[in-house]
Amino acid sequence: MHFLRLDGIRRLRDIEARHPALRGAKTPMHTITDKRPVGGDSLPVIAGAAVGLAAIGAALALADVHSPLRAPFTLFFLLAAPALAIGSALRGLDALIRPVLAVAGALALDLLVAQAMLALRLWSARGGVAAVGCLSLLILVPALLTRLTRRRRMTHSQE
Repeated sequence: MHFLRLDGIRRLRDIEARHPALRGAKTPMHTITDKRPVGGDSLPVIAGAAVGLAAIGAALALADVHSPLRAPFTLFFLLAAPALAIGSALRGLDALIRPVLAVAGALALDLLVAQAMLALRLWSARGGVAAVGCLSLLILVPALLTRLTRRRRMTHSQE
């Protein structure tokens, strides 16, 4: 059996001279198209990382672990958890105004929890994190249930 050997630059030039792209034909690499926007797959990864950081912050605060990461992760939880809950409840609004209102609502919720705990002389970092987490769940669950029932109605109406 005889094998073609590509020794030296001369054989390589022969292959390049016969390449179909020189005659205007598309090579397999030219036919691959990806019309997805750049960074379209990174949003779920970023959201997952944010949820992970917030969960770590809540866990560090509730377990009373002394770590240099406790303060920033807990502050991230105190901002992200209510913002996510409020943002999911505001689905009907414009996509540009919803994050602004969600962050403002998260700050207001955090301040109201802190003020109520201080007024009742019940302040503790663990209690504040637990209260904000519970209130965020109370805001998030009805929004998720509403969305779930709407999807069920849509699928039943299409059948």
